[in-house]
Amino acid sequence: MSAPSPRRWAALGLIATAQFIVIMDTSIIGVALPRIQHDLGFSQENLSWVFNAYVIAFGGLLLLGGRLSDLFGARRLFGAGWLVLLAGSLLAGIASEVWVELAGRAVQGVGAALIAPSALTLLMMLFGHSPKELTRALALYGAAAPAGGTAGVFLGGVITEYLSWPWVFYVNIPIALIALLATGSLMPAAPARRGSVDVLGTLTVTLGIGAAVYAIVRAPEIGWGSAWTWIVLAGAVLLLAAFVAIQARRREPLMRLSIFRTPNLAAANLTQLLLGGAWIPMWFFLNLYLQQVLGYSAFPSGAALVPMTVLIMIGMIVLAPRAIDRFGPKATTVTGLLLLAAGMAWLSLISPDGSFTADVLPAGLVAALGMSLAFIPSLGTAISAARPEEGGLASGIVNTSYQVGSALGLATMTAVAAANGADRPGDLPALTDGFSAAFVGAAAIALAGALIAATALRTRTAPAADQATASRG
Repeated sequence: MSAPSPRRWAALGLIATAQFIVIMDTSIIGVALPRIQHDLGFSQENLSWVFNAYVIAFGGLLLLGGRLSDLFGARRLFGAGWLVLLAGSLLAGIASEVWVELAGRAVQGVGAALIAPSALTLLMMLFGHSPKELTRALALYGAAAPAGGTAGVFLGGVITEYLSWPWVFYVNIPIALIALLATGSLMPAAPARRGSVDVLGTLTVTLGIGAAVYAIVRAPEIGWGSAWTWIVLAGAVLLLAAFVAIQARRREPLMRLSIFRTPNLAAANLTQLLLGGAWIPMWFFLNLYLQQVLGYSAFPSGAALVPMTVLIMIGMIVLAPRAIDRFGPKATTVTGLLLLAAGMAWLSLISPDGSFTADVLPAGLVAALGMSLAFIPSLGTAISAARPEEGGLASGIVNTSYQVGSALGLATMTAVAAANGADRPGDLPALTDGFSAAFVGAAAIALAGALIAATALRTRTAPAADQATASRG
């Protein structure tokens, strides 16, 4: 094993920045959407695709990003991802038509899909020599995600209010330029490997995920009983089944299916999928409750999420590593998911005449503590379970699991909320009932994650990071 890089902590700063940016780009547009709609002529029906174009490209192409990271080297893909993200941000910012805006957002998602798996692979290369350092590095990396999500809401409000909406995209450009300059000197090089790229597999998995999200998002408008809804859902199932069949037959697949026979990998990824499916809807509808029911403007609404974000960061950096050392990753994951479910069940008790301090803050802090405890051990278990030469693939799979879970969870809970009254703007009791139903649904997803983690994850007395050392030692 090569000696640890003396610049590894500076490199971790850049890796955490990458995680911060790719998550921030999912949330920074929220406050700007009404102005984007007005300036570019989006219909109410199509406006959600400013979000979905990014998330679907991001989630659908993560497996390809992981494969390319293994073939061409994580450092090359990391730099290429920043370049693509820069181009997409510029295109989205200068857009004067709907299709250009959506194209820019999709290109941003492609860049994120290259950055995310290569960033995790680089983290494992830099810190895999030490279980304790790896746990700390994963904690700092994990804490960047909620920070990015909250910062996106906060910065989106400030930028839209005092500059203009294109700057929610332009803000990425100087950061991308700095990252491109720093990558060569900070990141370890990995030799390229011979192999092929599964283009057909990439197309089927991306189109399948996109079709599923599209059908679920549109269902509240055109009806769950509509033939079109079920035709698109059936098409999504067929595309994803075709993806699995292609992977089973190819000599060099995008995703080697047998990797899921690796102990803990499938269970940890399913846990991450359900964690994303629970957390993102909670964050989304909490924002809507604050603004549409309690009457907060964009800036105070973003600020109201700061206590939760601070607790998540403290939990991931301080509490989760200690809990993993003491109780192991399985017990920590299960406990975190149960707390997350409890926090969201508590949030479901919101009322139309509620208050932040009584209805939001205590329950939100319980949910935030649960997220901080569940995220790190399940992430570390998923990544470190694979062989070293498949680090990019494992990183791509776990990122895909979380992003796909986020997209499908948000789409499903949006449908649940709309069916229970959230589609009646201005009717505070109906809105509250809809948001409450979404919190109940998200709590059920978290509880399902806890049950799967409790029954399917193998118990270990050592930290999850030890797996990385064992597999590389």
